[in-house]
Amino acid sequence: MSVYAKPVEVLIDELGRLPGIGPKSAQRIAFHLLKADKIDAQRLSDAVVAMKEKVSFCDRCFNVAEGEECTICSDIQRDQHVLCVVEEPKDIAAIEKTGAFRGIYHVLLGAMNPLEGIGPDQLKIRELALRVAGENITEVILCTNPNLEGETTAAFIASKILAPFELKVTRLASGLPVGGDLEYADELTLGRALEGRNTVS
Repeated sequence: MSVYAKPVEVLIDELGRLPGIGPKSAQRIAFHLLKADKIDAQRLSDAVVAMKEKVSFCDRCFNVAEGEECTICSDIQRDQHVLCVVEEPKDIAAIEKTGAFRGIYHVLLGAMNPLEGIGPDQLKIRELALRVAGENITEVILCTNPNLEGETTAAFIASKILAPFELKVTRLASGLPVGGDLEYADELTLGRALEGRNTVS
């Protein structure tokens, strides 16, 4: 027998499917929305629908975009020769906050994780190789997270994808904690890591 009304149960179940939201958090959010004004709940619903209808991935770099290209790819003031490779679009936001990078990006949409069946074919690695081959890239910064999956992904890209090309391949320098995520790094730490990046041998 259900404790809550069916619509509440459904909402709790759906919220619980979101990353980082456990059963208790899902329940708290559901009851917050239940107590909120109808207009506030409608605004949240409209925002989710609008995002799904209007936002997709950039055709060039796979950042989020309203249209075919994201705002960074369409900015001709950016340095088109330096390419920063990140795992997720949220990592771009973290790097942009530092103000230390004015190049372009490539989003892999994940990291290699054999235990979860995520290999190179499940990521935007082939598209990265095509960009490096077709665009006048002189440096690739491997800006994946400093954890096992991120390091594995960076090593694979450096040795298997970028090695044939004559370009500089770098990795973020010290300053980022091992096992951490770029999303949670402060601007100063991330900025210093960008400025002191190392060449990948």
